[in-house]
This record gives sequence, structure tokens and C-alpha cells, in this order.
Amino acid sequence: MVKTTRKWVILVPVVIALGAVTVMKQKKPTPLQQPPQEQARLVRTITVPSLTVTPQVIGHGTARPSESWQAVAEVTGKVVEKHPALEKGAIIEKDTLILRIDPTDYRLAIARIEADIASTRASLQELETRASNTQAALEIEREAYRLNEKELQRQRRLIAQGSVSRSDLDSQERALLAQKQSVQTQVNAINLIPSQRALLEAGLKRHQSSLDSARRDLEQTEIRLPFTGRVAEVNVELNRYVREGEQLTSIDTLAMAEVETQIPIDQFTALIHSDSTLDLTRLPRPDRIAFPVSARVRLKEGSLKATWEGRVARVSDTLDPKTRTVGVIVEVDNPYSNVQPGSRPPLVKGLFVELLLQGKAEPAQLVLPRHAVTGGQAYLVDGDNRLRRRTLDIALLQAEYVVVRGGLAEGDRVIVSDLIPAVEGMLLEPVADEASQQRLLEQVAGERRP
Repeated sequence: MVKTTRKWVILVPVVIALGAVTVMKQKKPTPLQQPPQEQARLVRTITVPSLTVTPQVIGHGTARPSESWQAVAEVTGKVVEKHPALEKGAIIEKDTLILRIDPTDYRLAIARIEADIASTRASLQELETRASNTQAALEIEREAYRLNEKELQRQRRLIAQGSVSRSDLDSQERALLAQKQSVQTQVNAINLIPSQRALLEAGLKRHQSSLDSARRDLEQTEIRLPFTGRVAEVNVELNRYVREGEQLTSIDTLAMAEVETQIPIDQFTALIHSDSTLDLTRLPRPDRIAFPVSARVRLKEGSLKATWEGRVARVSDTLDPKTRTVGVIVEVDNPYSNVQPGSRPPLVKGLFVELLLQGKAEPAQLVLPRHAVTGGQAYLVDGDNRLRRRTLDIALLQAEYVVVRGGLAEGDRVIVSDLIPAVEGMLLEPVADEASQQRLLEQVAGERRP
């Protein structure tokens, strides 16, 4: 009985408590439910501007002289004179005598040939005199022949009268034949004169040609600079014996330098785009086409800063199949002018420089920062501040911006900040990014921040 009484003592309070909780739940009011609130994402935007765009491409290359002259020995002999400034790196003026090869043998050769020419001319003079004398002798022989012929006719008349003997007539006939042979001998001598003259004249021409060659060899013993240049290489010393065809020195011109850079073919095409046609096969100098591209060569290396105005002279003949780039050669006139020691060096061979190529300005172009375009698309903010994706038709791709041909309109608000995730139609809180807007305007205008 005692145990049963204790169980009831424990259970009664528990049952009462459960009942009280049930009653309280039934009397508790039902909570009101509200729909979830959409959170707007903060983004930075710019307004799409319409600007005048100058297409440009930046490349890099190594400077080299446009012309390099190799002095090659065209005659054989000992070097008897060398200009004291003929050392690597020296600058030498045009027409300076830099090397002289011993001319003694070539002067002697000229003297021998001149003697042969004088001898041949004397032989020609002798032949002309002999021709004149032979012609005179022929006239005399012909006159003697006519006299003998008259005498023979007279004796033939006399023999009929019995005034002369038969032996006298035979003697006269033999005399006439002998005289006829003398005339023929003189005629033969005259007939040989044209061939003898032609032989002597051919020999004279041969000697004259040898004389011209000998004089040319003598001129080639003196080696002079064809232009003002800088010595790049010297392979000869004084009193050294050199052979024909041996390279003696190499000199680079100072008049013009050139830089070659590799440009992606699509970017270069955008630079030189034109509606006109051009037939290269009809140009007298197809390597001097007037490209509608301005060029500037810039050096930025430590404290050294320099700029040279250049021009696009030509493009390489092949397209690199791996990089899909084309070689563009830029020429710079007077690369050694306006040198300032310590700050502005000359455009020397081997200097690594930057090339800025600019095409023709195109007005009214829609422009966006390059980082605002992803996969050919841009994110826009519509009139309800919601996200819209736009697929763009890109006309020109530059290092910092892109030119859009279609997919946008002037005044559209484009997101320039990172937005992850980017869901079509999501609510946005746009804030105009004035710094990005100004930076875009400066980049398109060609200005550069330090």
C-alpha cells in the first residue's frame, strides 16, 4: 500500500503539468508570416560612351641598322695602309680611305698593257702606211703592164711585116706575163690589209679591256666608305696579306635604323583597314607602300627614356604559323641625332625598344573597358536596376579597352565590378564609377597614367 501511494504522488503532478501545457498551446495566437525580402547587390557601373578611337598596337623588337656594308677584298695583296680610326665602335665619315692594298703589281700591269696598246697602235699605223705604199706600187705596176701590153701589140704588127724575130715576140710575151704577176702580187697584198687591220684592231680592243680591268683592280686597292657609318667588325691588320674574296671589315649605316616586331594578324589588319584596293604587282617599289599607320619607337630602361618618330616601311613575306603574327618593319631616320649623354642614347644596334603603331582615327565608336567583357558578353543594368546579359559584336580589341560594333547602345549602364554569381534578372544597386569612366576616356584618348 505504501508503494502504490508513492507512485500516485509522482504521477499526479506530471499529469497536471502536461494538461497545463496543452491548454496554453491551444490558447496561443498563430504568428503572422511575411514573404522573403529580395536583397539588392551593390555594383559599380559606367555609362557606355561614343568616342573617336585610334586603333593602336604595341609591340617590341630589337633595333638594327637598315644597311650594313661588308668590305670584301676584290684584289690580292698586302695591306699597306689602314685608317687609324678603323676600330670597332668608331664612327667614320663617308668616302674616307680606310684600307689600301699594295698597288705596285697593278700599276706595273697597267704599264705593260699600255705598252702593248702603243705597240698595237704602231702596228696599225705601219699597216696603214704599207697599204698606202702598196696602192701606189700597184698603180706603177699597172702602168708598166699597160706599156708592156702596147709593146707586145706593136711587135705582133711588126712580126707580120717581118721586122722582128719570133724570139723577140716570145720575150715580150713573157715580160708581159711577168708584169701581170707583179700586178697580182700587189693586189693580193692590198686584199690582205683589211684582215690584218681587223686582227690588230681586235688585239687593241683586247688590250684596252685588259687595261680597264687593270685600272679597276688598281682602284680596288683603295677601300673607301660608301656612307657615314659605325664600325661593327674589323678582320684585318696592317701589313697582312689578304686574298680576293676575304671579308675585311663590316660597317653599319648611321642614316637609318629599323626595328621589326611581331604583331597579331587581326590587330595589324585593324590598323591598316582600308576600302581601297592595291595591286602590288604594278608598283615599281612594292616595299615602299605608304601604309596608313603612324609609328613611334620608345625606349624605357631605367633612367634612359627616348622616343623616335618612325614609319612602317614594309611587312615580312610570311605569317608565323605558330603565333599567327606578321613581322612589321619600322624605319627610323637619323637614329643618332639629338643624343643626350646619360639620358637619351642613340638608337644603336641591339637596343630593345617598344613600338607604338597607330591607325586612322574612327569617330563615334562605342567603347568598354576590356575587363568589363567576359566571353564576348557584358553585364548591363536595365531601367529596373536588374541584371541583363548582352552578347557583343566586338570590332576592335585593344590592350585596355574594346570597341563594340553591336549589342550595346550609347548611354547603357555596364557593370565594371566583379559579380559572382551573376544571375539574369537579379536586383542590383548600381553606383556610378567615375574613376573607371575617366580612366576609359583617357585610355581611348591615348593618355597614359604614370
